[in-house]
Amino acid sequence: MTQQATPEDASALPPTAAPPSDPQKPEAPAGQGVLREMLESSWLVSLLAIVAALILGGVLIAAADPAVQEAASYFFARPSDFFQAVWDAVFGAYAALFQGAVLNVDAPDVSRALRPLTETMTVATPLILAGLGLGIGFRAGLFNIGAQGQIILGGIFAGFVGWTFALPPGLHLLLAVLGAALGGALWASIAGVLKARTGAHEVIVTIMLNNIAIYLVAYLLTTKPFQAPGSSNPISPRIPGNAQFPLLLGEGFRLHAGFVLALLVAVGVWWLMERSTLGFRFRAVGENPHAARTAGMSVPWTTVWVMAIAGALAGLAGSAQVLGTEHVLTAGVAASFGFDAITVALLGRSRPLGTVLAGLLFGALRAGGFVMQARTGTPIDIVLVVQSLIVLFIAAPPLVRAIFRLPTPGGPTRAERQAARRRAKAVPTTTTTQEAGA
Repeated sequence: MTQQATPEDASALPPTAAPPSDPQKPEAPAGQGVLREMLESSWLVSLLAIVAALILGGVLIAAADPAVQEAASYFFARPSDFFQAVWDAVFGAYAALFQGAVLNVDAPDVSRALRPLTETMTVATPLILAGLGLGIGFRAGLFNIGAQGQIILGGIFAGFVGWTFALPPGLHLLLAVLGAALGGALWASIAGVLKARTGAHEVIVTIMLNNIAIYLVAYLLTTKPFQAPGSSNPISPRIPGNAQFPLLLGEGFRLHAGFVLALLVAVGVWWLMERSTLGFRFRAVGENPHAARTAGMSVPWTTVWVMAIAGALAGLAGSAQVLGTEHVLTAGVAASFGFDAITVALLGRSRPLGTVLAGLLFGALRAGGFVMQARTGTPIDIVLVVQSLIVLFIAAPPLVRAIFRLPTPGGPTRAERQAARRRAKAVPTTTTTQEAGA
């Protein structure tokens, strides 16, 4: 008969060892954990991040307004003047921003009233295209911040095809757009190959490639094939009409077919990531590269494919600038679209629909910011501050939840926490009552 341990012998038994951790499930790197937390934040957190940024932006607008500063000097004598000045400054600035980005209610005709919305869509086009590419990388676990250089290479390839060849309409535009995608893909593939073969971090490599691209386009614009005839300025020949994106609303508007291309690309990215086998591999590698490797997926090749596709989409953003908006190649062809696209992708949670909406939001801020400055004298830097605050709040979802007192995902609700506190307070009272009865 087997002898069983008694309660007295239990203290003599050795402590039970903790179960070993699963060797097949290593901890994710800290950087990927932060990125995953940003991407898994709810739509409510993203919306509240925008609200918080606009509120803080309003505080800065009021602080910079001379009327508010004057009213603050006699605040205790007439506080109503101070609050009225704050309201006039903030409301006037944001109203001008709205009229410059969405609808000009003071316009004499419908055409001029809708022109701000078309400007927002025009500015949003490269942001959407580049943001879609970055979003693919984020979901695959790659923090690609090289869209700036990839946009530049896309613009170089698109412009060269545009002004060098004489082709029929339609075909000329198609080849120029494909050239832009090829240029961006090749540039991003450099980082992908280095990551796959040597383990070089994509953040460092893409930063270096951004700088190389900036100096490369500056050099090319001093060479004869890339310089406008008879000009010593660093500007390329003008893109012929056959290679330009056609205007959607006529000569009075800058909105071109590149915006339609951006929407079609968004649908294609949705299908790629949600319905295709390749997209499943991207998502699997992004969630757990070790498990994907165990399942037979080639993580290095997936890395190269992700970077190539992301670069191709960023290159299309360059084509929107050269073939659609500017019609020439300049050293500032990428502006700050590559860096703003990072925020667009994060704000849109790297989903196509969210990226399109976030791109339109940032396009509205850029398009309306100049009108706000012209009408109210508000510094244009306020718009940049609002964009930076959105980046801050999107990158720190716990901060937004703390400001608006939102529950932590997966954690207890507020009612459950209150119930737990009530139970904790009731335990000592019950124990004391039982001891007194004994």
